[in-house]
Amino acid sequence: MKDFKAIRLSYKNTPLEVRGKLSLSQDDCEQLLKTYQNDERLNELLFVSTCNRTEAYYIADEDISESLINNICKVKEIEDTEANQYFESVCDPKDVQNHLFRVAMGLESQVVGDIQISSQVKRAYQWTADHEMAGPYLHRLMHTIFNANKRVQIETEFRDGAASVSYAAVEMLDELTSDINDPKILVVGLGEIGTDAVRNLQNTSISDVTIMNRTFSVAEELASETGYKTRPFEELWKAAKEADVIISSLPIADYFNKENISSLDILAFKCFMDLSVPRSVAENVEEIPGVIVYTVDDINARADKALEKRIKAIPHVEAIIEASLSEFNKRTQEMEFSPIIKGLKNTLEEIRDKEVQKYDSQLSSKEKKQVDKITKNLLNKIMKVPVLQLKATASANKKEGQKMGKIITDLFDIDLEKR
Repeated sequence: MKDFKAIRLSYKNTPLEVRGKLSLSQDDCEQLLKTYQNDERLNELLFVSTCNRTEAYYIADEDISESLINNICKVKEIEDTEANQYFESVCDPKDVQNHLFRVAMGLESQVVGDIQISSQVKRAYQWTADHEMAGPYLHRLMHTIFNANKRVQIETEFRDGAASVSYAAVEMLDELTSDINDPKILVVGLGEIGTDAVRNLQNTSISDVTIMNRTFSVAEELASETGYKTRPFEELWKAAKEADVIISSLPIADYFNKENISSLDILAFKCFMDLSVPRSVAENVEEIPGVIVYTVDDINARADKALEKRIKAIPHVEAIIEASLSEFNKRTQEMEFSPIIKGLKNTLEEIRDKEVQKYDSQLSSKEKKQVDKITKNLLNKIMKVPVLQLKATASANKKEGQKMGKIITDLFDIDLEKR
């Protein structure tokens, strides 16, 4: 598909602050899709937006990246001059295809093999389909991606384990609380890692989560997004006493120390997961009976092991992508020439039928069946040569394939509009 294009920006070239300004919600994506529903310049359109990237994939004869960027900026109410320095326009269809595959598989994620990205891409495709902005090409491409994703899940270790500190912390927490009925979790400190941990908790069955931050408005905003509870930072020690597990990413060394933790009157069990560097949970806290502390090094060891597995699986994932893309493009190419092939077959069938009809009155019922069978077999054998040649030529050189298709169309006077 020569007209498949994209615009993109990601964590690789864009600061977090700018990514946040240009991140598209479902409402934003749907508003943009509606904007382009009657735009004659493009036929199909898909927006993919996460905390790490904002991208648009489209089919159009011309490069309309400027229009897309301007409309994204309008929706987000920011100056397009700020966005233009980060957005990249890509007009090579092979690069665009490959990039979308890699994004959907998690190869382009900050956390390699990110398990959330495939769901985010599926949701983006659903919004596109709902607004009738996905045509035959995007439908086939997206379903090819979803099938490739299943193969990655089944055949590789690319999605095994948690490969980031926040992922690993939540995975460990889920295991630690498996025997606790309705565990109470407290997350203190909502920097990047703390915020990621809160979002990752949404993928567990744990529902009793309280989040706290020294700037209360930050906690309120995240609580609104996730549906979790929040409390003022002044109530930290009361909340800590009630919690079974405390996840801390406070940038204050030894904030949780032996003296203030001892005052919580721990009766049975309390776990601290310290995601801070330097430590926000003092080393001697583990001397308190019933207290367990996991440091960022403990959690990193778990994440590093998972990441090593994922990195080893990358060549297998890339081989699956290559095979899937090859098959997709082969089928797409065949579909491009299918009207010509169908037209040729119909034209030859009309010739065959007319010739057979000339001798209809001279043949017995049995002879008619034999003639019909023989001539159909001949037709199929005659068809096989140009069809195979057309496919082989197009596979080697698409332009030459198109030339051959035109020759066949002209030679047999095939009207493609009627096919």
